[in-house]
Amino acid sequence: MADSEMYVRSSRELWTILLGRSALREPAQIEEELDRNWERLLQGLCYYKTPSSSAAEKLKADKDVAQPLKDFGLRISKLLGLDQQQSVQILQCYLQEDYRGTRNTLKDVLQDERPSQALLLKIADYYYEERVCHLRCVLLLLTYFQDERHPYRVEYSNCVNKLEKDLVNNYQKQFETLFKAESPTWETHGNLMTERQVSRWFLQCLREQSLLLEILFLYYAYFEMGPGDLLSFTKMFKEQGFGLRQTNRHLVDKSMDALVDRIGYFSCLILVEGMDIDFLHKCALEDRTEQHQFSNTPAISKEMDQMLLTFGDIPHHGPVLLAWVLLRHTLSPDESSPVIRRIGNTSLQLGVFQYLTTMLQGLGGTGNNCTASTARMCIYGLLSFVITSFEEETLGSQQHLINAACEVLSAPSLAELFWETKPTMGLGMILDSAMGMFPHKTGMLLQLLTALLSDKSTAKKVYIFLDKMSFYTEVYKTKPNDVISRDDETLWRRQAPKLLYPLGLGQTNLRMPQGVLGQVAVGEQGYVVRWDYSYSAWILFTCEIEMLLHVVSTADVILHCERVKPILDLVHKMISTDWTVSDCLLPLTSRIYMLLQRLTSVINPPVDVIASCANCLIVLAARMPGKVWSSLHHTGFLPFASSPLTNMAQSISAEGMKAGNYGNLLVLIEQPRGEYAVTIAFLRLVTTLVKGQLGSTQDKGLIPCVLLVLKEMLPTYHKWRYNTHGVRERIGCLILELVHAILNLSPEGEASGSTPTLQSLCIYSLANTEAGQAVVNIMGVGVDTIDVVLAAQPSSGGSEGPGQILIQTVKLAFSVTNNVIRLKPPSSAVSPLEQALTQHGGHGSNLIAVLAKYIYHKHDPALPRLAIQLLKRLATVAPMSVYACLGGDAAAIRDAFLTRLQSRTEDMRIKVMILEFLTVAVETQPGLIELFLNLEVKDGAEGSKEFLLGEWSCLQVVLDLIDSRQQGKYWCPPLLHRAALAFLHALWQDRRDSAISVLRTKERFWENLTTPLFGTLPAPSDITEPCVLETCAFVMKIIGLEIYYVVSGSLERSLKDALQKFSSGRRYEYWSQYVKSLVVHVAETEEEEGVHSFSETQMVISAWRMLLILSTSHSDVMQLKEDSARLKLFMDVLDGTKAALLVPMSVPCLRLGSMMATLLLILLKQWRSVVATAPDVLAPLSLILESVLQGDQQLMESTKAKVFSALISALQIQGLNGGEISQLPQLLLCVCETVQDEALALIDSTRHAAQVRDIPDDKDSMETDAVRSFQKDQRDGVCVLALHLAKELCRADEDGEHWVLVMRKIPALHSILSALELSLRSKQNLYFTEAALHLLLTLARTPQGAAAVAGAGVIQSICLPLLSVYEVPSNGASQGFSRKSQDAPCWPGVYRLSMSLMEILLKTLRYNFINEALDFVGVHQERILQCLNAVRTVQSLVCLDEADHTVGFLLQLSSFCKEWQFHLPHLLRDVQINLCYLCQTCTYLLHSRNMLHHYLQAKNGEALPSGPRAQRDPQTPSKAAAEGGGGEREEAEQKALLAVQCSLLKILSKTLATLQHFTPDCCQIILDQCMDLAEYRTLFVLSFTTSAFDADVAPSFGTLLATINVALSMLGEVEKKEPASLSVASLASSEETQALKSLLMFTMENCFYVLISQAVRCLKDPSIAPRDKQRLKQELGSELSTLLSSLSRHFRRGAPSSPASSLLPSPQPPGAKASHEGQEPFIQLVQAFVRHIQR
Repeated sequence: MADSEMYVRSSRELWTILLGRSALREPAQIEEELDRNWERLLQGLCYYKTPSSSAAEKLKADKDVAQPLKDFGLRISKLLGLDQQQSVQILQCYLQEDYRGTRNTLKDVLQDERPSQALLLKIADYYYEERVCHLRCVLLLLTYFQDERHPYRVEYSNCVNKLEKDLVNNYQKQFETLFKAESPTWETHGNLMTERQVSRWFLQCLREQSLLLEILFLYYAYFEMGPGDLLSFTKMFKEQGFGLRQTNRHLVDKSMDALVDRIGYFSCLILVEGMDIDFLHKCALEDRTEQHQFSNTPAISKEMDQMLLTFGDIPHHGPVLLAWVLLRHTLSPDESSPVIRRIGNTSLQLGVFQYLTTMLQGLGGTGNNCTASTARMCIYGLLSFVITSFEEETLGSQQHLINAACEVLSAPSLAELFWETKPTMGLGMILDSAMGMFPHKTGMLLQLLTALLSDKSTAKKVYIFLDKMSFYTEVYKTKPNDVISRDDETLWRRQAPKLLYPLGLGQTNLRMPQGVLGQVAVGEQGYVVRWDYSYSAWILFTCEIEMLLHVVSTADVILHCERVKPILDLVHKMISTDWTVSDCLLPLTSRIYMLLQRLTSVINPPVDVIASCANCLIVLAARMPGKVWSSLHHTGFLPFASSPLTNMAQSISAEGMKAGNYGNLLVLIEQPRGEYAVTIAFLRLVTTLVKGQLGSTQDKGLIPCVLLVLKEMLPTYHKWRYNTHGVRERIGCLILELVHAILNLSPEGEASGSTPTLQSLCIYSLANTEAGQAVVNIMGVGVDTIDVVLAAQPSSGGSEGPGQILIQTVKLAFSVTNNVIRLKPPSSAVSPLEQALTQHGGHGSNLIAVLAKYIYHKHDPALPRLAIQLLKRLATVAPMSVYACLGGDAAAIRDAFLTRLQSRTEDMRIKVMILEFLTVAVETQPGLIELFLNLEVKDGAEGSKEFLLGEWSCLQVVLDLIDSRQQGKYWCPPLLHRAALAFLHALWQDRRDSAISVLRTKERFWENLTTPLFGTLPAPSDITEPCVLETCAFVMKIIGLEIYYVVSGSLERSLKDALQKFSSGRRYEYWSQYVKSLVVHVAETEEEEGVHSFSETQMVISAWRMLLILSTSHSDVMQLKEDSARLKLFMDVLDGTKAALLVPMSVPCLRLGSMMATLLLILLKQWRSVVATAPDVLAPLSLILESVLQGDQQLMESTKAKVFSALISALQIQGLNGGEISQLPQLLLCVCETVQDEALALIDSTRHAAQVRDIPDDKDSMETDAVRSFQKDQRDGVCVLALHLAKELCRADEDGEHWVLVMRKIPALHSILSALELSLRSKQNLYFTEAALHLLLTLARTPQGAAAVAGAGVIQSICLPLLSVYEVPSNGASQGFSRKSQDAPCWPGVYRLSMSLMEILLKTLRYNFINEALDFVGVHQERILQCLNAVRTVQSLVCLDEADHTVGFLLQLSSFCKEWQFHLPHLLRDVQINLCYLCQTCTYLLHSRNMLHHYLQAKNGEALPSGPRAQRDPQTPSKAAAEGGGGEREEAEQKALLAVQCSLLKILSKTLATLQHFTPDCCQIILDQCMDLAEYRTLFVLSFTTSAFDADVAPSFGTLLATINVALSMLGEVEKKEPASLSVASLASSEETQALKSLLMFTMENCFYVLISQAVRCLKDPSIAPRDKQRLKQELGSELSTLLSSLSRHFRRGAPSSPASSLLPSPQPPGAKASHEGQEPFIQLVQAFVRHIQR
């Protein structure tokens, strides 16, 4: 609605600002408000003018106000008799602040008669409230303008100086106008002015009168009143009858009595204050009475005399008459004594002292009620002077005087003032006279002394005063026998010592010695004797209590209780004021327990004394809860359990619990009487004990007490009978305070098995019993009820009224409910409490709607804030739609939320809470968030996806809050900015595309959003507002999400510009440095201090980490391309990690260290090129590792893994460059220690798992399949990574010196091998097993390493256990071989690794390892033979790989033929046969490629090897994909084929190399005639057919010739590089080609060698027939000649083309027997052989 220029700040808003409850909290802002409004305050109620024709004309001419509002404004004007323009202003303020509908419904309301009448009446209430707030502002200024402690004293004081004298005249006139005002009628004010409205008007009239008088009273408390003014006030009040003779007194009803009384009180106080009795007293003391303003105004005095003589018919007259008597008596004692006497008598007849007591009590407590305190100051002066001036006997009852004095002394600082005055002056004289009757009458003295206790200094004075008593007064009916007296009976002397307490023992007695003198006065009661005897009253008090304990079950108990109660009240006040005195009062306080026990068990217990006892214990319990609890526990006062509590059900049913003496007292005495002093004390006592955090055992003892409260009190307390108004609310508040204290207990020692704890009992009870419903009912009070209660309070705004207690109770209910939901153990069932909170009631009666409507509450900002906090909690956990619960009020409530969010003066914490609620709602309340986002579809076109912001969209407010131009203004503090960004982040995180699309295109959105990232933040140690860090974190996260989700081309231009600016402004470097400094700060700060902003720090680091990780993949968009910048960032991360992990470990440091380590690891992997150029990374990483390994194991687990990974990456990238070898020994030591510890831990966990595995149903048990056993064994577990790092370090340490040294220190190898053995046996810990074998493989490459591995017993650990890794199938070979991917960790892989390990150990150690190698081959012979056979049936790479490893091992072993022959002759024969067959298989498969291709497709079903290229699904259904994918598929199949061919070729070459060792040496067999041929078996049969793919056909010479042919043809292909054929060379690179050539040459050489050797062996073998020998010669001669010519042709053709492709200079694999310098020796050997056989 248009805010016209007429709009001014409402009085309520002004009052809220002056109170300091708004966003304007700076003194300068307060001063500005006062400067703008002081004239309005000066005008008072005259500010609101009456209707006039000129105002109506102006309104008519105003173009800014809509016509419906003008019309309605005129109706308001008529009803309220208010100026037309101001009526419209009031309407606008009401619509802004209190209207509970939406702007759209307003038009209908204004046009419709009935709703508009209701609106008119609400506006009338609002207007009345405005007038009251207007006066409250002035009252506030007068209250604090001289209070040094108030933050705005100076500003208030300046304003009061401006108001000064005119204020009184204005307000006095307004008061007269009000009490003379005629009541409105329906003729004058329209037909809405019904009787009820008239009554409402009159109530307002009385309230305004009361406030005006209160303002005048406070004014005159600070400024002098002239005699003329006093006269005019007296006349005015007389005419008005001190509020009782109102013009409209016929309208007064019972509910208005309190206000009428207040008017009377203030009238009386203004007159007494006007006489300035304090100054008069001062003048009288200093004998300068002529200086008093009344000393020279005889005419006025006379007139006052005459007027006051007519007073006396109203109690309010008493103090005025008494003050005037003093004034006249002091200033002119002779002149008018009869008049004074008459007036004085009248005042005493009116019971002036009782009246003063009643008045001061009526004005309320003095907590922070300035009016009440000022009134007490005023009356203090009056009383002091009265008592000084007149004899006490003439003033009536001493008790009434003391009551009044005590009431006066409750004001702050008056007690100190009292002790500073002389005892012969003022109230000191009352104390003196009360002391004169002590201890005959104890009550009055103790009552007075209790009132005189206000702070520690006065407590000491009271203690000393009572400790040194010098008189002991007794009353005797008749003269006792043991005294002698003077003749005139004025002096007695005691003849014998006397025990004053006949029943007391030892310390608890007083003994009056012989010869004590006593002054005697004879009175009505008999002889009053005042013995001159010194004693301590504290001992006397102890005797009194002891006496009461003796007579407790006799008839005297009532009398004694009356004496003891004041003692207890004094003790209570004493220890609560000054705890240091408590030790001296121990004799008293220690007897309270016994007193409580005895008194509560009598038939008619004295409730007030019991309450006083309990109050004392409350104070004691606050300081020493344990002591109080242990003593109280035995008194039977508190409820208790007769049997131990075991479970929740038993506890909740209260089975075996007794209510204790208190419980009986509540039911039998307090509830029937309706007085609840003991209950209030009991609740406070239990709350104090709970807050004392006694520990779990005592808390168990408190359970019955708490259960009594939850079961018997909380659900029913509102139904009890009450005599006094306000007690019910107080009890409700105390119950909730107790529950609140329990729920806020820190959970230390809480979790103790199944027995319920205080907290769990409370949570369960509130969630599942009627106690929870009671709390729900309290929350359901609703905002309207609270407003009604507040409006009905007579006082202007104290802190103790029923309204404030109600608000406090509701706030506690919110907090309790919030905590119950937060702490409730998670369960699938919905608890009754949650049901009650979230159930849908009809007509908006459900609780969610009630909670949301607390947003309309304006008095206490904490109330709506806590309501929204609870809504936030419910929106998160409860399965319901808040939007649905709000029903038809949803839009109106949304408007109210947004109005408060937009308001610049609104309390900042409410705004933050609203935004937090909306942030949660984004994720959990889709309907509600749509309502708040209020997006409208552009142009309304169907299917249109463009949105616009609606008029009531929360995004508009949020955009204003993040506007960079608003930052630093008072209405946008950092906390609010942070909350706005948190909301935006929630939108991005939840992918609210409609809202995001509107936001991202908003002008300056990205610029405003990124502004925080360009600011300079304070150093971490100087951060005062940690939320600034969160602000930056949210911005980073939003940018990160936007970059991640949106394709880089579609990013907004302004965001790209911002990122460009971020990069060019070196902000990456700035933030990197800042994040590092944050980590360093947390590391350096003590744990307690550092934690206050830890969560914010963690958040920034997390957000920064996200940005950096994104930048590794989106470097173009994020403009982070420079290597120098990346290097700086990387080094900062490294330094940060180092800072966090190198300190004594606190949990915060560990968390940050872990986060930084993750980032470090990712950057190491992603920025390899940058890391390669970085300074040494290993040194800091080594230090980090050392530190991490010393930390707490559980906390460190993940961090350790990250550091190990980082070290592995760093080693792979940077290696150990010569200079850095220095860290190697230390690093090795750390790693080995870890490996050893982890291996031992693994052994334990594996053994434990083996035991657990027998239990069938245990879900956590590690079952036989390996997947379940990853409890400790993970691929990225510390153990596995440590082994990998050890492997890398071994690699780096080429000569192995350091290794050996470390191994001597730490027996890591033994631990590894033990764990390895166990893992293999149980077929568990696959990753560990693989890693361990890799490490052993690396070690075995150096002689020392191999010796160490062998020496540590590797064969025992691996040989037999390895059997359990594979099963040897009985039916055929191929089943033992999986077709899994080659790279994935698997048990066959473990077997292959073990085989390699044996191969390398044998190769390195030679004869030293031969026995172990033979053991290994013997144990695993079946698998070995099976594997050699399997190549024929399974050509998967995995199978070929195993064959390759197996043949490799056999190759090494074949060097030791003789040993093998000796130990395992049968196996040797089997291996030789199988190798020959293998040679035949490989040759055949290499020869017929098409056959191999077919096998691969048919047998394996996965022609493509796994790997990145195989990810595309081969059966693509779509046509285009099929066309495009055909070529790719073919290529992939070719690659697969090539891989298999290479593998077969490797196996073939190694097989031939092995066979070479099983056949005689060529030279030897050709040249040596006497060679023993039996030593070598014939390996190939005499046949020259080409090799067949059939197990029945034995390998023959034809096989070997075929092998040479295949190799030669492949060599030719490699040379030619024919692209058309499916050739081996078509896909290979030049290095691969070169390696392939070498392999082929090596295969041919070995094949020739075996062929020649075997041929000669046959020729020399006598067992072969000569005919066969002849055939052998012929066949071989012709075949070899052909081959030779092909070879020479090949060399001739190949040689000229390029020297590089020349075959023979190519490097030979290490297995080659001979290295040929040129081509001659090779061919020469064959030629020589051909010649040899052709001879």
